[in-house]
Formats: sequence, structure tokens, C-alpha cells
Amino acid sequence: MQPVTLVFGGSGGIGSATARALRAEGRAVHLAARDGVRLEALAREIGASFTVADVAEGDDVRRAVEDASAAGGGALAGLCYAVGTINLKPVARLTDADFERDFRINALGAVKAVQAALPALKAHQGMSAVLLFSTVAVAQGFTAHASVAMAKGAIEGLTGALAAELAPKIRVNCIAPSLTRTPLAAALTGNAAMADAIAQLHPLQRLGEPEDVAPLAALLLSDRAGWITGQVIGVDGGRSTLRTKG
Repeated sequence: MQPVTLVFGGSGGIGSATARALRAEGRAVHLAARDGVRLEALAREIGASFTVADVAEGDDVRRAVEDASAAGGGALAGLCYAVGTINLKPVARLTDADFERDFRINALGAVKAVQAALPALKAHQGMSAVLLFSTVAVAQGFTAHASVAMAKGAIEGLTGALAAELAPKIRVNCIAPSLTRTPLAAALTGNAAMADAIAQLHPLQRLGEPEDVAPLAALLLSDRAGWITGQVIGVDGGRSTLRTKG
């Protein structure tokens, strides 16, 4: 029985594209997300098992891990936590509830997923992998991003801590995209003028697509990345590091 890679957030956007990329390589995939209709449709399309789960609910996370590890004979080859929020408000308008929700979904949800998956990741005969997601806004600093940047900044810290603690059996890495055309980002990308203005801030002068991120995600979840751990890698059209205008 082939060990499975569990993808949280696998019903749309980057998680969905990552699942497709993994299946294209012949990898077994188990999907977990809240939207049961889209989740089932994707699972049928690519030939994957799935669990309808809300990452804010600890029992759902544990059930998704149990289902995925059972599908892989008790072992997990990888865990991909492609879940996030986009909550953009000036800091003066952010409430405790805003900060708590963003932290719970982005950071605490990732921790709970890793904790639940650890026994199955360790049971994998080879080296297993964990992949988390941050945002370019952590390294770059954008206005109105205080809550999400704080939560995703915690993910970057978590990446290094887990990579050190879980080595050499489990590799842990993180991808930090810039604005990508996903259902989550539709409020920003759905406005053509706004999307074009943001695209021009990137040296490559376009927004990202889930398919821009998925190949690296699939690589980091595979044995081909067997000497890569503890890294935060930008897939951001150059926005975090390059300036093409004065």
C-alpha cells in the first residue's frame, strides 16, 4: 500500500493545485477541507480519498489524519497545510477576534495538524515531509496586513523550530507566496483595476497562479528535496527581494 500525502486546504487554490501536481507524479493523496462539494469533485477528478474537515475543529483535524493514514496503511509520506486567511484591515480596526481567528486558522491549525500527524509521519519507512505556507507580507511588510502577517510570521518561526526538532526523520519547509489568484483572494483579484495595480508592483508584473506554486510544493514534499529542510522559500514574482523601479 502506497503511503499517502495529506493535503489540508485541498478543495481550491494552492492546495488543489498541489494535490493535482502530486497525483500527476503518481503520488497517493488524501484531501481535507471544509467545502464538501468542491472537495468531493476534486477527489473524483484526480483519484484521491478525502475527509470533510474544518481546521478550526481539533476533532476534524484528527479525523482527517486518521483517514489519511488508514488509506496509506498507517503511514503518511507527507503533510501539506495549505490553509490561510486574508483579513486586511488597518491595525486600529482589528479586533481581538480578528487576531484570534487568523492565528487559530493559520498557526494553531498547522500545529494541531502536525501534532496529529506525527505518529503516521514517523511510521513512514523513508524520510517524510511537512510543508507549511506563509506570505510575502511577513518579509516585506505591507499596510493593513498586521493580523495575517503576525499569524503567518508564527508559521515561519514554527517551520524552523519543527525542522530542528524533527530532523533527521521529518523535513519541514515553508513557501511564502505573493498574491495568487485563488478563491480566498477573489475579493482582491476579482477587481481588474486593483489586480492590475498589484501585479505591477511585482518585477514579473503579474499575479501568481496556483500552478506557479504547486511544482515547488510537490518538490518539497518529495524525496527529490531530501536535503532541504528549515527553509522559507518565496514564490512571489520577485516582490520580496527585487526593485525594478527607483
